[in-house]
Amino acid sequence: MPETAYSVRRTASSEFIQLRGLRHHLLRWGDASLVKDDKPLLVMLHGWMDVGASFQFVVDALARLGEQRAIVAMDWRGFGLTENSGGDAYWFPDYLGDLDALLDAISPDAPVDLLGHSMGGNVVMSFAGVRPGRIRKLINLEGFGLPETKPEMSPGRLVAWLDELKQPQQLKPYASLAEVAARLRKTNPRLSAAKADWLAPHWAREVEGQWIILGDPAHKRTNPILYRKAEALAAWSAIEAPTLWVEGDSTNLSQWWGDRYPREDFESRLAVVQNLQRCTLKDAGHMLHHDQPEALAERLASFLA
Repeated sequence: MPETAYSVRRTASSEFIQLRGLRHHLLRWGDASLVKDDKPLLVMLHGWMDVGASFQFVVDALARLGEQRAIVAMDWRGFGLTENSGGDAYWFPDYLGDLDALLDAISPDAPVDLLGHSMGGNVVMSFAGVRPGRIRKLINLEGFGLPETKPEMSPGRLVAWLDELKQPQQLKPYASLAEVAARLRKTNPRLSAAKADWLAPHWAREVEGQWIILGDPAHKRTNPILYRKAEALAAWSAIEAPTLWVEGDSTNLSQWWGDRYPREDFESRLAVVQNLQRCTLKDAGHMLHHDQPEALAERLASFLA
């Protein structure tokens, strides 16, 4: 029997806002009338090669719990319906600048609850350390950071970047939305067919008969700027907001970085966060907001209450 199509519980409105010279895409669930001192605006920020619509399943799960709060999800620059940067590379500080401009625009006078997944989790951790007064509560969904780099790695990284600048970057096109949905499920086998079918048209667009992933191929280029662990920890240790760390029980750091980023290294980083709660979701991997939206929503509702 075919799986029933995914049914949205809370419909988002789509809007665009100019931030730092780029047209950014926002999804909104609810309006300003839902914002209260104890339920500020909840801002959700997606990870690399994802889109803001990715949070729909968690928003719906929160609604089933009676959490009809105001929520905004933004597509980062170069992802989803937000404009590309116009350059040939992307830089981490730009994400902080875009987030700062976003909050100035949508919540200029009140702190927000801030959630980020993966790359978005790394951004919100740094942001909360440098703008502590803007955040009431902070949630990091598997934003692990990156393996520590050493100065002697810099020349090789620069050479790789310079060489890649000479080559056009491309993302694989797909013949149909069904193929896009299949690609989503190949990456994450826990994603149901119904959710993949719903997410596919938000994750790709049709161009001349082919479906193209909504991500600037320039994101694939080597980043020539080294990841400096000490700088990241300086921000993490300055976080004042109560912080919730959430991970899936099936996530394994070695799947991305081998032995370059041992678990003990990450644990030592997380230990510098002063007011931390932790949660591990069962039967969930890196895309835990797709794998277990109901369990995640329950934990979020409890933490944000």
